[in-house]
Amino acid sequence: MTCPTRDIPIHSWPGSYYINSEKRWDAGTLSLTRTMLRFTSDQSKENLVGFRLSRIMEIKMESSSFIFSTLTVLEQGNIKHWFGSLRPNRVVVYNVLEHFWRERLLSPSAEVQGAEAQPTKGRELINLVAGAQRRLEDTGNVLHHQGEQFDNVMHGLGKIDSDLGVADKLLSELESPPWWPFGKLPWKSQQDVKAEHAAREAACKGTGTGKHRVITSIPAILSRGGDSDLKPGCLMVMVSSLEVRDTNYVLLHRFQRDEVDDIRVHNPYEISVRQRFIGKPDICFRLLSAKMPEAMSVLEIQYKKKVEYTSEYSAFMTTPATTPCDQDQGSIWNAAGLQQYQETEVPMTVPAGELSQVQVHVLKPEVTQAEAQEIRQMLMQLKNLALEAETELERQDEALDILTTSTDRATMHIDKHTCRMKRLL
Repeated sequence: MTCPTRDIPIHSWPGSYYINSEKRWDAGTLSLTRTMLRFTSDQSKENLVGFRLSRIMEIKMESSSFIFSTLTVLEQGNIKHWFGSLRPNRVVVYNVLEHFWRERLLSPSAEVQGAEAQPTKGRELINLVAGAQRRLEDTGNVLHHQGEQFDNVMHGLGKIDSDLGVADKLLSELESPPWWPFGKLPWKSQQDVKAEHAAREAACKGTGTGKHRVITSIPAILSRGGDSDLKPGCLMVMVSSLEVRDTNYVLLHRFQRDEVDDIRVHNPYEISVRQRFIGKPDICFRLLSAKMPEAMSVLEIQYKKKVEYTSEYSAFMTTPATTPCDQDQGSIWNAAGLQQYQETEVPMTVPAGELSQVQVHVLKPEVTQAEAQEIRQMLMQLKNLALEAETELERQDEALDILTTSTDRATMHIDKHTCRMKRLL
């Protein structure tokens, strides 16, 4: 008998599990959590089987008795689990399980930290600093894109100022009396002006490639119609858009930054992106990924006002990542014994050889010298990133002042030229 767990699943599917000892199928629910795969019986409400993703050796789609379509999971120790009658279909379940299992294999450190050993204080500090560093890097990317937008606006205002200069010369010629003996004022022909105008437009288009730069790209399981068509693909977060692509990187849909209406966060690994329309169906993609937290650090900055956290997300975050059932009984007793020794007072002077192994463990520092050195280096990198962000913000403040002055001057010239043209009519 397996004790129940409070861990909320990332995804679950109704189906059946083959109990080999009793030679029968039992209906229930297959659930995928942060680190485990479980099957719960509908009749007894007990977990018939549960194992960590790191113990999976193989996931295959097979047939039972050459007729029934099933999904098999091979666990370490050559233990094979059979799952059948999965809804909406076994292909969807296979795509999701295979994605999370593969990502766990590619990044096993998270599994080891969460399952086999509690992280030390030093490692927890390193993880916190690393998360802050990633956030600051993402913020720097957004600031860089914002600076590029300011540069493009300044380039456009320079073009407007040049065109206003040409308009001023043309108006001066029209305002000249017909008896003026010196003819036209010497300036470039209209053809030359058009050629320069076309060259400036081409240069402006050439500088717009920065907005298509990719900030981050993650593999994902995506669906447009519902849970019945979950397929593997990827989500690309760009400085000015979101792109959904299939496994061959063929573009399925591009959400421009201003076209995204809402991003609903169902849990740390699943989101839905929606673009609303009037008079036709909305475009909505549901994306499920083991690396979604990496993308969310960028989406929360770019789409801060459009990100919505559902009640499912709140319930998911309030549950622990691991439960007492995930630990074996021996480790619980060891933890209890360690706590007992920690509460005892260790004398300051103890004869050599009389310190027990547990007491020596208690006397060890919580942060090692190597961890302190790593934290020091990461803090220096954080300082450099913060200084670069400050420099970029100061540059953008100066650019805003220039933009304000140029806009006021262009508005004044436009008003003056408008009055001159009205007098000519």
